[in-house]
Amino acid sequence: MHPWLHFKTITRHKLLVMHYCFRAGMYKQGLLHDLSKYEPVEFLVGCKYYQGTMSPNNAERKDKGYSSAWLHHKGRNKHHMEYWIDYAADGSGMCGMKMPLKYVLEMFCDRVAASKTYRGAAYRDSDPYDYYARSVDHYIIHPETAQTLEYLLRVLRDEGEDRAFAEARRMLREQKKNR
Repeated sequence: MHPWLHFKTITRHKLLVMHYCFRAGMYKQGLLHDLSKYEPVEFLVGCKYYQGTMSPNNAERKDKGYSSAWLHHKGRNKHHMEYWIDYAADGSGMCGMKMPLKYVLEMFCDRVAASKTYRGAAYRDSDPYDYYARSVDHYIIHPETAQTLEYLLRVLRDEGEDRAFAEARRMLREQKKNR
C-alpha cells in the first residue's frame, strides 16, 4: 500500500488539470476535476496498485481482469469519452455520443496533465498525441469529438502549449458567441 505516494500523484495530476482548465477559461471544471479519485472506491485501489509510472487502474485490471476504480471513475466524470458511450438510436449497437465542447476540452487538459504526471522530466508536447494515436483504433468515440480532440493534440504537438490553450479558449468563446 502506498497511500501517501498515490495521494501525491493524483493531487499533482489534479492541480495540473486545474491549471490547464484555468488556461482554457474553464474555472469550475478545473476546481471539480477528478474529485471521485479521493473517494474510497477509487482511492484505496490506487493505493494498493500504485506504481508511479502509470495508472494503478492498469495494474488492477491485470490482477483482477477489470478495474473497479475505473468503472466507478468513468461513470462519474463527463470528461471521459467512455462516459458518453450509449446505444445508437437506430439500433445499430453501442456508439460514442457527441461530447459537449467543455468536456472535450477538459479531456484534452486531462491528457496533457496525465502525460506530464507519468512522463515527468521526459515529457514532450508530442506525448499526449502519441498516446492517443496508439490507442485510437479501439476507442468508441463520436467522430466530431475525435476530430476536436485530435485537432488540439496536433496543435500541442506541432505548435506548443501556448498555442493549444489559446485555441481551446478561442473554441469556447466561439461556442458562447454562437449560442
